[in-house]
Amino acid sequence: MGTELGGTIPDSATFAHALDSLKQEGSNILLVGESATQAHKAACHRLLGESGDDPRYRLFVVTERPRNSHGFDCTCSGGHGHEETMTRVIVRAADETDEHDTVLGEDGNDSAVSQSVVGTELLSVLGSEVIDTVTAFDEDADGLEPSELRVCVDSLAPLLVDHRPENVFRLLHVITSWVRQVNGMGHFHLPVALEHDAVNLLEPLFDAIVEVRANGGTNEQRWHLRDQRTSSEWLPL
Repeated sequence: MGTELGGTIPDSATFAHALDSLKQEGSNILLVGESATQAHKAACHRLLGESGDDPRYRLFVVTERPRNSHGFDCTCSGGHGHEETMTRVIVRAADETDEHDTVLGEDGNDSAVSQSVVGTELLSVLGSEVIDTVTAFDEDADGLEPSELRVCVDSLAPLLVDHRPENVFRLLHVITSWVRQVNGMGHFHLPVALEHDAVNLLEPLFDAIVEVRANGGTNEQRWHLRDQRTSSEWLPL
């Protein structure tokens, strides 16, 4: 891991204040941890937040085609339906020869789920889709409130396999910048160990790195806050 991160935070109140600042000021979180699918899901659901009585805008960027046309078989897009939630899903097609958009479904609550099938210029198209969607959400909300927008990218691994790391870095710089601009919260799945080279490469783009793991049947998380250069203990999810 890079030298930006440091020791353990001894004061839980200080740590809670730091996490609250991430919600209020706009933030992006890199979720790491290999062989921990359920822990990734648990962390993801926490970061997506509960809709409750307030509107919530959610954007999912899924880097592989779903296994069927009736639902999205990704880490975090399921189980968050709410009548006041507007959701858009941008999906990378397995067949990169197609270049068109397909609306998979639309309900009576103006919630839309779209599939963007893109070809050779995947990264630039994804960046444009994210910018357009965040802009549309911001206009619909007449200005998004802090943490009202939640963005999930699941997962970065296929992008890093198929594209030059510097190009993926540029794409993520665009996405993270737009999330911060509207005080949203973004999280990005990367199922590798904390010490992986890809984590070191992407670390400067994120406000926090969150490790997840399964430990004796319990899902756990450990936060590394870049601004404070501090880390938490392992905490239950």
